[in-house]
Amino acid sequence: MTAPVLTPAARPSPPEGIRPSWLPPLRRKLSGAPRSAGRVLAVTATVFVLASLLTFALGALSDANPAAAVLGDQATPADIARMQAQFGLDRPLYAQYLSWLGHALSGDLGVSWFTSVPVADSISQALPVDLSIAGLALLLAVLLGGGAGIGAALNNGGRFDRAVTLVCSVLATLPPFLIGIVLIVVFAVQLGALPTGGYVPLGQSPGEWLRYAILPAFALSLDAAASIARQLRTSLVGALRENYVTGAEMRGFSSRRVLFGHVLRNAAGPALSVLGLSVPVILGGAVVTEKIFNLPGIAQLALQSAEQHDIPVIQGTLLVTVVVVLIANIAVNAALAALNPAARRGAAAGRRPAADGGAS
Repeated sequence: MTAPVLTPAARPSPPEGIRPSWLPPLRRKLSGAPRSAGRVLAVTATVFVLASLLTFALGALSDANPAAAVLGDQATPADIARMQAQFGLDRPLYAQYLSWLGHALSGDLGVSWFTSVPVADSISQALPVDLSIAGLALLLAVLLGGGAGIGAALNNGGRFDRAVTLVCSVLATLPPFLIGIVLIVVFAVQLGALPTGGYVPLGQSPGEWLRYAILPAFALSLDAAASIARQLRTSLVGALRENYVTGAEMRGFSSRRVLFGHVLRNAAGPALSVLGLSVPVILGGAVVTEKIFNLPGIAQLALQSAEQHDIPVIQGTLLVTVVVVLIANIAVNAALAALNPAARRGAAAGRRPAADGGAS
């Protein structure tokens, strides 16, 4: 006589009272996280490959001839052919692209055609300047735009609301380089409170770093702050009219708890998306801003390389900039998922009927 075999359907389940109440929601979150993370990584990888292909094509299709530029006017065709073979430019374009991308993924971005300095070393010296300035600019944009947007929503239709709308409309029309010139004239030339340009690393002296970085960061932050203020104001005005806000107030919750504990979390999604879109705008605006404030950033490195037709440096700076923007987008998507519990509940509710339907 053999022992009975229990099938999964016939296997007894643990009593309902013993099963922890937090286990089903945690299991649904863990089951959905790999799928969502895999989708984000797939989109990010696709964008990276397309951006790298475009970056390489811009350099490969240019008229730059490094062999002739390095050897000068006295170079013979044989010397030019030898130099092109040394740079690997005599191979097909697809072979050059695959070799360049493979080395880039391992951290090797090539060497400068004119200085023979590794591109990765030049970028590693310039990138901290851009990251620190862009980080400070985003922080100022969040503080200024968030404060103005919340104040305008709470004073909907009032003087402060109209003033914020007017200021945001004016700032949206002003380019960062014009704001930077005005800031230099006012705070550096007239008042003498801040330097006109230059840069001190954050690790060397945080106080001096802030003195040199505050003006370019403020110039870059105003456009993003205006966009955040307008988007947050619109979202908050709509969220403050929701029924759950009235219910929370009737239950005796304080206005501060309702605003910062419930309403702001539900209304911050569009403003956070605007913040993510501001990252490439700030990096793009740094080209002119670094020139005005004499900052040794990656934008200046790319600009100087473009003037010399130094293609490896241009391709390296563009590729690193693309990576920074993609990382910022991943961080924004993660923040949006954390701030929007309704989206997670909707995704879980969408998966549940599908799972039930598949089981039936």
